[in-house]
Amino acid sequence: MAADHPSSGLARRGDAGGLSSLSRLKRGWSRQKPDDQNEDAARALRFLHCVEEQGTGWFWETDREGRLSYLSPNVAQHIAGADGHLIGESLCDIFSVGGDDVSAERTLRFHIVGRTSFSDYQVTADACADRSWSISGRPLFDEVGQYRGFVGTGADLTAKRRTEAEVTRLAMFDSLTGLANRAKMQQSLDQLLARRQGQWQPLTLLLLDLDRFKAVNDTLGHQTGDMLLKLVAQRLQRTVGDGALIGRRGGDEFEVVIVGECRHDALTDIAHAIVSALSQPYHIAGSSISIGCSIGIAIAPDDGDNSETLVRNADLALYAAKGGGRGTHRFYVPELLALAQMRRQMEDDLRHAIAEGQLHLVYQPVVGTVSGAITGYEALARWEHPRLGAIPPSEFIPVAEDSGLIEPIGEWVLRTATIAAAQWPVPVRIAVNVSPIQFARPTLPLLVTSALAQSGLDPSRLELEITESVFLGGSAATEATFRNLKALGVRLALDDFGTGYSSLGYLKTAPFDKIKIDQSFVRGVGQESTRNAAIVKAIVTLADAMDLETTAEGVEAQDEIELIRALGCTHIQGFVYGRPVPDAQVVQQLAGTPHAAAVGVKVSRPPRTRMLRSIWIAQDGRRISARLRDVSSAGAMIDSFDPLLLEPDGRLLLEFIEGEPVGGVIRWAGSGRAGIALDQMFDFRAIKPLKPAIRLRA
Repeated sequence: MAADHPSSGLARRGDAGGLSSLSRLKRGWSRQKPDDQNEDAARALRFLHCVEEQGTGWFWETDREGRLSYLSPNVAQHIAGADGHLIGESLCDIFSVGGDDVSAERTLRFHIVGRTSFSDYQVTADACADRSWSISGRPLFDEVGQYRGFVGTGADLTAKRRTEAEVTRLAMFDSLTGLANRAKMQQSLDQLLARRQGQWQPLTLLLLDLDRFKAVNDTLGHQTGDMLLKLVAQRLQRTVGDGALIGRRGGDEFEVVIVGECRHDALTDIAHAIVSALSQPYHIAGSSISIGCSIGIAIAPDDGDNSETLVRNADLALYAAKGGGRGTHRFYVPELLALAQMRRQMEDDLRHAIAEGQLHLVYQPVVGTVSGAITGYEALARWEHPRLGAIPPSEFIPVAEDSGLIEPIGEWVLRTATIAAAQWPVPVRIAVNVSPIQFARPTLPLLVTSALAQSGLDPSRLELEITESVFLGGSAATEATFRNLKALGVRLALDDFGTGYSSLGYLKTAPFDKIKIDQSFVRGVGQESTRNAAIVKAIVTLADAMDLETTAEGVEAQDEIELIRALGCTHIQGFVYGRPVPDAQVVQQLAGTPHAAAVGVKVSRPPRTRMLRSIWIAQDGRRISARLRDVSSAGAMIDSFDPLLLEPDGRLLLEFIEGEPVGGVIRWAGSGRAGIALDQMFDFRAIKPLKPAIRLRA
């Protein structure tokens, strides 16, 4: 090579002739005419200068001993600085192959000494640790085959490495909140649990789910929802501090890992602090937003000594917290896993039941309060399990909704009920429930059209019962479904009024023909201790003003019929006129005098709700788990606990809601069950059944 580069002194470049060793690498150069060689040499230099100046690549050359005879200035400046000299230094001393393997460091020297080609080795320089390169090289021989050294190229990998690091960061952290994501939390949890095997250390996992977050997205938009999630992450970090690992699992779910704490009382305080902090109003773009939070807690190693088991059990506890009324927390207990396993079994059995025709319909009469005549029937699905017997809808419908089976069940109910009603001797109405999942499908009007055409039923005789939850979406699709259904000529009833979304705004636009007053307001309407009569009267007044019919649901006592009539309800439905009957008995009822005879109990009693959920009971210092079967404001029925506690007139403490015990006296006991009279009136509506309610039978 000729003279040093005039500007930097970092590498020897020379003129066009001085680059002959690099230039000769081009095939066929030596066979061209002198003028052609000069022209190609000039062109090659232009290409080389362009590559070096743009920084997309660089070049190097060594002599026979492996000492640098040329190095592109852009690389030389990074390694030695503007005044440094690298020419004459050993290539293997300047660059070292990356990696922790000792043999990898010898790889570059091996090729130089052995005079063999190499490609795409990642190298670094001790003098420039923040950068990395990729180099390739091949031995250079002259026209007579004499070894002259090595010649090669290189590329800067620094930007690529930074990109890869950013990709790794994005793969491990949530881009919205900056918290660790599900994968990172899983990795951290695995590492912490693996460390526990060698040295025990308490570890607790909290899974969080935001309550009412979907309504924020639906009403205020996803941009507001994203901002809300950022604020939630900030509050969560302030609340739990630096001593915990916080992550976002996705959507509106978060998780917290706490090391060194496993006491229930301390974890309860942390859970209460989180719920309180996240429930405070948020102010975003002029809107005040209130949400809640439910928490499931699992503690290692008792609730799982590996991440998969621990997360599953914390999730089961979260499910129980959401089923317990939301805005609270639950610790994992083994019964939750048993319930989940039974729910899975029920789902499998339900799929089989649909395929094997184990479901059947019964019909409950709807009676006019003035005439006493049967004006219609509501179709109700029943399941006769071959092993467990009759399973009520309160147990299998939630399973069907969660598993997606509600759609085939709903279609079967609609088609079966309309075919049956078309054959009745009196043209009374037939009411069919439509689940929110069914209503959300744009094909619902087509399904109704098909069912009407198949059965030949007059559309005016079909009444679709829809719950308030269909309005949570608040979308144009909801309004379009209403319009399309009304265009068919069917009737629409608002079911369980007052228990769901509870906004009167939708009554202005949704084309309902009837309001069905939920049984929680109807039962006990004659009792002075409740405000049910005032609530029913207010609903009836509203309905009258909007020219809507009203049906009082769940009427059981005969003394309530006159009260319902006096309050202005147009229809009554409930066990007071008998239990639901199969289609054959409907035909018999309508073939005679289509008037309903009251057969219910004579006098009303405090409303009772059937549910299945775990509670705690305590007696004589002992605290054990039991199951709640029935509950009212004055009493409860429980089962599945230590028979030694079943002593009539014995006293118990019942913990329906965690941390709020209620005293009671055992009035009767037998067959593993007991009836409890509570010491004081209790608002049992605060108790929520486990979702889904699972039948605990052998």
